[in-house]
Amino acid sequence: MCGIVGYIGKNEIKEILLNGLKELEYRGYDSAGIAVLQDRELSTFKAVGKIINLENKLKDFSTQGFGIGIGHTRWATHGKPTEANAHPHIAEFSNVVHNGIIENYQEIKEMLQAKGHHFLSQTDTEVIVHLFEENLKNCDDSFKAFKKTIDTIKGAYAILLISKKDSTKIFYAKNGSPLIIARGEGGIYFASSDAPLIGLAQEVVYLEDGDIGFMQEGDFDKLQNIQPLNINKSFAQKDGYRYFMEKEIYEQHSVLLETMMGRVSEDRIALENLDRDFFEGIESITICACGTSYHSAMVGKYLLERFAKIRVNVVIASEFRYADFVIKENELFITISQSGETADTLEALKLVKKHHLKTLAICNVDNSSIVRESDRVILTRVGIEKGVASTKAFASQVLVLWMLGVFIAQEKKLINAQEIKEQAQAMLKATKATKVDSKLHERIKRLSKRYLHGHGFFFIGRDVFFPLALEGALKLKEISYLHAEGYASGEMKHGPIALADSHLFTIALMPEHLLFEKIKSNIEELSARDATICVISSQECEVADDMIFIPKASSYMEEFFSMMVALQILALEIAIKLGNDVDMPRNLAKSVTVE
Repeated sequence: MCGIVGYIGKNEIKEILLNGLKELEYRGYDSAGIAVLQDRELSTFKAVGKIINLENKLKDFSTQGFGIGIGHTRWATHGKPTEANAHPHIAEFSNVVHNGIIENYQEIKEMLQAKGHHFLSQTDTEVIVHLFEENLKNCDDSFKAFKKTIDTIKGAYAILLISKKDSTKIFYAKNGSPLIIARGEGGIYFASSDAPLIGLAQEVVYLEDGDIGFMQEGDFDKLQNIQPLNINKSFAQKDGYRYFMEKEIYEQHSVLLETMMGRVSEDRIALENLDRDFFEGIESITICACGTSYHSAMVGKYLLERFAKIRVNVVIASEFRYADFVIKENELFITISQSGETADTLEALKLVKKHHLKTLAICNVDNSSIVRESDRVILTRVGIEKGVASTKAFASQVLVLWMLGVFIAQEKKLINAQEIKEQAQAMLKATKATKVDSKLHERIKRLSKRYLHGHGFFFIGRDVFFPLALEGALKLKEISYLHAEGYASGEMKHGPIALADSHLFTIALMPEHLLFEKIKSNIEELSARDATICVISSQECEVADDMIFIPKASSYMEEFFSMMVALQILALEIAIKLGNDVDMPRNLAKSVTVE
């Protein structure tokens, strides 16, 4: 999604802004730009495509001494990805960058045009800077003009604005989109996530919705809730892997151990901030999420109902918000989001809070908006995930939901000490099952060249392997741009099998410990229609055209995590063979902070 950086200080502004934008590349973008204000001169540079294109435009530009600057990576919402639509947007003497959506931009734009303002872009953002300058005509105070501007606009936003009228200040405002102010030895920094701040800043302030103000040299100590920035830079490096996605697949076994640490022991599951009282009176659970997180929620439904014996409803956040949903008093509302800033999920959370439901967030980013809005949180602890196509975040979400199901069962005394021990051991084995076997990877790499053409893929599975099939199909779609669909295996004969022919690829998930024979019969139905069958299993399947063997396991969840890794690697290798940018697939963004 769109990313923001800003800087106040005496260091080379161009380099700080460019380096910050590069740290935000993992979020996905289609254009980038910076604006620098120094000695009352405002310089703006924008480019479509990768940041290298912006760097080329800036090769003859440099700064010396004090100045301020703002930068942005844009993912198109209003207006196509063109240089005119790229941020920063400029009026006569001011410049702005913005994440989010201004809902009433059209009426503001028409009002400003009637007053003689000329617009260069198709974006909603451009109205902010023109409205600011219009307000300045009737006000000598730049901050009052900025505040009046923010009071007029409606929607979600993180905004940085600079102006020649007040050339030492960066004005900021936040509502529904993340924004951070930080201090380091080199000056004051702004960013829409922690990533650009690592190595530069020591102290940060995570702004809250409704925060508005300005920063200049010496102002940082006036802020509230200053805290240290403690994030390891190594998460932002590829460590020798071809892509961040590949690195993140390989590090799953270690980060999942981190997810379990202090929480899973042989005699009990302990989840910080959660106790029996929190679940007192809860009769049902609704899990709300989008994309990959929605698939983990579907897995969670099986596990929570199986262990905790509680009815679970799984909803897509964007659908939930606009449906005539029925909320029950004794309902727990769980949101799942990697970034904690997913707009649809965040707004759904705010909606149910008005109905006074208990809320629990499963999230990877502490201090994110969803975390702050929720009553309780379980952090997934997997560190920065730079690949747009999620891998370790999905794995950790499933593991947390598994832990949560056993935890509730434990607190409700639905399982005994021996069963808790068995589940703890199964979790540890499942985590170890995500360690990539180099021979398996090489086998999939060789096999992938056979799956580059055809008219599409079916991914099929039953029980928890149905949402895993959905996730496997999504991974392939996201990075290979090949058509793929996930199905519950038993649904084949209810319509999808009409597509089966020799040009259809089927990836079948066949766990030894869960409904093996049932899935086998579904595969035979497809094989009889000449579909090409690739089976992922620890057991030989005679009707398969190709086999991807996973290690023998002692539980279906151990098989689940083994198959998950195989699906991730299969998608990775197919996409690489097709020549695609695996980490930044077209049209996609890491953190979807608009509807």
